[in-house]
Formats: sequence, C-alpha cells, structure tokens
Amino acid sequence: MNEKLGQPIAYGRTAEIYAWDEGQVLKLFYDWLGLEAIQYEQRIAQAVEASGLPVPAVGDIIGVNERNGLIYQRVTGVSMLAMMERRPWRIFGYARRMAELHVAMHECRVEVDIPNQRQRLSYKINQAAALPADLRSKVLVALERMPDGNRLCHGDFHPDNILLTEQGEMIIDWMDASLGNPLADLARTTIISRGAVAAGQIPKRWQRMAVRLFHDRYIRHYFALRPGGEAEYGRWLPVVAAARLSEGIPELERWLVAQSYASISA
Repeated sequence: MNEKLGQPIAYGRTAEIYAWDEGQVLKLFYDWLGLEAIQYEQRIAQAVEASGLPVPAVGDIIGVNERNGLIYQRVTGVSMLAMMERRPWRIFGYARRMAELHVAMHECRVEVDIPNQRQRLSYKINQAAALPADLRSKVLVALERMPDGNRLCHGDFHPDNILLTEQGEMIIDWMDASLGNPLADLARTTIISRGAVAAGQIPKRWQRMAVRLFHDRYIRHYFALRPGGEAEYGRWLPVVAAARLSEGIPELERWLVAQSYASISA
C-alpha cells in the first residue's frame, strides 16, 4: 500500500518509527533488511509478550511504500538513558531497576524457535573481520568451553532500550534475542557500557563517570538478586567482546581486540 506517513517520530539502526492507527506505531524497516529478519522479530515479540515481560504488544507485518513494516502498540515514554541524563542523582535507583528487569528476563523460559546464543556468538566471531586470526581461534576454543543455557536473553540490554512510561517500564528492541546463558547476556551489557566509555562515545567526563557508577551498581545488584557466577561472567567478557567486532563500529575495534587479548591470555 502507498501511504503518506509524515515525518518519523524516531529512528533506529534498522527502521524508522511512524505514528499509525490510534494506539499504534509502524516500525518501517529499511529496504536492505530482509523479510525473514522481520518475521523473526515478530516471533520474538510475540513470545516475549506471552511470557509476561513488560514489552509493547506486536501486530501484523504489512507492506507500506514498497517497504516492510511491523505494527506495535504505541508506548509513550522516555528511555531510561534519557532520564539518567536529566536526573543524574537517580542513577543508582535506575541501575537497581535495570538489574531487576534483567533478572526477571533471565528467569523466563519461552517456547519459540529463536537462535541459540552459542551459535549466534560463533557466527559473529567468525564474521568479525577486525579480529586477528590467532585471537579468533582462541576465542572460539573459549566459547566451546563455556556452559550452555536455555533462558531468554535480550542480546542488547542497556538503558536506551528501556522505556519509562506511566504504566511502568517497557523493554524494547528484541532483534538480537536468543536462548542461552544469562551470564553471557550480562557480559554483553558490560561490553556495551565499558566500550562506550573507553572509545569516547560518551563525550563529557561527568557522563563517563556516571556510566561507570551506574554499571557498577547494576552488576552488584544483579548478583545480589541472582547470586553466583561472577567468575563465569568474567570468562564470557572476551568472548562477547570478540563477537561485538562483527558489528563494524570502527571506534570500538581497538578496545574490543584489547579486551579479548587481555582476558583470553590471563
């Protein structure tokens, strides 16, 4: 169908978000993203919604202006990251709440055909062009030694993917979800956070300090709620860092390689 959509209300890496019918938004994907990936996102969203986690309801896939789109419940809110910037004195409270949401997620077992976490990590490590060949081999051996899991893992869990609404928090952007080991998912959040600080993605010194404090409190609260596994979490960090190299973020590459080398060699 052809529609006059007006201006997007938000932009993402894979799609633009438009107002749609009452109470709905249209996530209109860029034409380079295949239909299979969009169908995968829909299956994930349906399964997560059925689990009882706080996520926007998902609807149909439709064609609009020669692109594929996915209908979602419209959620009015502000990201946790934006609220931290507005109210930095509340970062510890936000950190605890993010840990609580992550633990609740990791208690979930869902019945849905979604990728295995280990397979996703292996694929990404093999696709990471910036990963030196000798390090790739060591990381893949390390991955094989890590324990499996069968819990729901987000794959990109950070404060910008948590919306604060009048109805409570909503967790968004499930494109990288998998079934696997929660500690690998926790390590992914750490690599995102520490990398943003180390690579200069956060420009101001006070903001970098706030991110460090936030992350430290989040990790401590996570392990207070879900005790054990700190050493295993540490062993996941170089594996997840190597996998992130597949995402082609130039300013992160040197830091990610260094994290893998230092941790694998330790």
